[in-house]
Amino acid sequence: MTYQEKKSIVSVISAILIFVSYCLFMYPRYPGEGVESSEVFHYWGSFVLYLTLFSIVAHIIISILFNIVFRLTTNEKEPAFADELDKLIDLKAFRNSFFVFVIGFLFAMGSLVFYQPLHVMFIILISAGFISDVTGSVTKLYHYRRGV
Repeated sequence: MTYQEKKSIVSVISAILIFVSYCLFMYPRYPGEGVESSEVFHYWGSFVLYLTLFSIVAHIIISILFNIVFRLTTNEKEPAFADELDKLIDLKAFRNSFFVFVIGFLFAMGSLVFYQPLHVMFIILISAGFISDVTGSVTKLYHYRRGV
């Protein structure tokens, strides 16, 4: 397996673990039904903001740990450059990830059109971000395995 394939697998697993662990941490803190709407907005705003920060920090730490373990186990360095194939695969992964997020965003806005509660919109939006992250990593893994 190549470095890029291993990195994609680690990225998928870490995205799932980060998202699930954060959601399990934040779920008990939901203010509940019948609470003033400003508290609900505060909860969802902090949920998204802290998830973004937590995810970025965790991905950086996991990437550093992955590079350390990769170097110790294989005695190889991380590739110092990206060739045309790497760039093409990154573009395809970004396209697929962006497409999934935009579809999720449209579903989230559609939930407001159909008078769904606000928490439905936030759940769809957050889930779309998570699924788009996983989609990008899976796309990279697929194209490194099967070709472009």
